[in-house]
Amino acid sequence: MEWIEGIGEAIRYIEKNITEELPIEEIAKRAALSPFYFQKGFAMLCGFTVGEYIRRRRLTLAGSELVSTDKKIIDIALEYGYGSPDSFTKAFTRFHGVTPTAVRKDGAMIRSFAPLKIKFTLEGGYVMDYKIVEKDSFTVMGVSRTFKYDQANAGIPKFWSELHQPGKERAVCGMYGVCIDEDTDSDEFEYMIADNYNPAAEITEGFVTKVIPAHTWAVFACKGAMPQSIQDVNKKIFSEWLPNCKDYEIAAGYNIEMYSDPAEYPKGTQDENYYSEIWIPVKKK
Repeated sequence: MEWIEGIGEAIRYIEKNITEELPIEEIAKRAALSPFYFQKGFAMLCGFTVGEYIRRRRLTLAGSELVSTDKKIIDIALEYGYGSPDSFTKAFTRFHGVTPTAVRKDGAMIRSFAPLKIKFTLEGGYVMDYKIVEKDSFTVMGVSRTFKYDQANAGIPKFWSELHQPGKERAVCGMYGVCIDEDTDSDEFEYMIADNYNPAAEITEGFVTKVIPAHTWAVFACKGAMPQSIQDVNKKIFSEWLPNCKDYEIAAGYNIEMYSDPAEYPKGTQDENYYSEIWIPVKKK
């Protein structure tokens, strides 16, 4: 399945089943992707997560039913996945800025979040530096933490900050940021801050090793101050490279970011020449 068609099919599935349970693995299946890569690509293209999209759509439709029907508020809450009036009222108020009761009694205004229609604008003139690399399995060593998809954008930077606190001894430099999504039935993925494993060195307490399987990797070069440089390339991978790539598609639930040593640059990670890479496992279509 082509990338554009897959995203469109997943969105149609969400809209058709908006009042039903929507496990992320079922949504991602419509796009023929792992949950990790579907959610990563979705967020890069749309600017919000899959979970946020579903919540906003449900609350939009719930608001519409409040003003156009005589259904009880508790019945509307249950229809759109809220187990109690209290949880529904809190979510509704955060989104619409008013309570459900205020909408019913006072005719307060509500907000509308329209169904998503992906529009790809494939612009010419942008050069993406990448290469296809056959790489044997290799082992990394570092610290690992599990993140829920919707919490990763805030949680991962915090994880890095905790590890690299000023004055704290660094048992791992952080050559890699590794996302691992081997269990497609989960709404979580493993994230490692890691270095290459040295078999001769003793493993620090609390640290783990992980074998990254042999894969064909699409390796994308990122040059410039962090995190903007790597974010820009990530977005272009999903909005430009994947839609236009006729030979390769994503092969497995791994995503690796490789970081150069900041000490090699006058301004560290903020240097205009700072170099990093994004590695995506691919296979021939």
